[in-house]
Amino acid sequence: DTIWAGLSIVLGYLLGAIPVGLLVGRWVRGIDIREYGSHRTGATNALRTLGGRAAAGVFVLDVAKGALAVLFARWLYGPDAAGVTEWVAAASGFAAIVGHNWSVFIRFSGGRGVATSTGALIALVPVAALIVAPIVGLVMWRWRYVSLGSISGAALVPVIVALLLLLDIGGAGVPHLAYGLAAGTLVIAAHADNIGRLRAGSERKIGQKERIDA
Repeated sequence: DTIWAGLSIVLGYLLGAIPVGLLVGRWVRGIDIREYGSHRTGATNALRTLGGRAAAGVFVLDVAKGALAVLFARWLYGPDAAGVTEWVAAASGFAAIVGHNWSVFIRFSGGRGVATSTGALIALVPVAALIVAPIVGLVMWRWRYVSLGSISGAALVPVIVALLLLLDIGGAGVPHLAYGLAAGTLVIAAHADNIGRLRAGSERKIGQKERIDA
């Protein structure tokens, strides 16, 4: 069982480590998006450097990485054994975020983990994702900052999962709460530079493009 759990977590990391944004950037415009904007590989930098259609593709595929890490862990680890499977699934989802942010395939660079953490949350506790998503969308619409919406969502996830757990709604469990706390902390920490720019009033808003000479 320990071997299968370890394998699930390693595979979760490798799934998350697939540098979707980098691959799409090279395919669509022949550039390395890490050389522009925030120097990250996530959907937000893809939006500024590659445009809306490419960014949407990056976002969907990054979400899929997190969801697949959880679903594959459940399949690989087998039938639930006193809740152990959900702990492995949660750990694999978290590992996918780590892989996305520090990909072994691109010298441990990557994104901020927002889309990948969302995908894992969808697979773990779909109800929580459904509650958080419109709140994040409202924050982004009102203040026009992707980073502010992402940080708000990361902070809200453990709160929402805890409420669902207390109310016994949506199948939320302790492993999912642990995931929410760990993933939320990691995503917020990855936005440290954004938080500094938000406080300074220099953060870029939605719609601001990055100039690409290639």
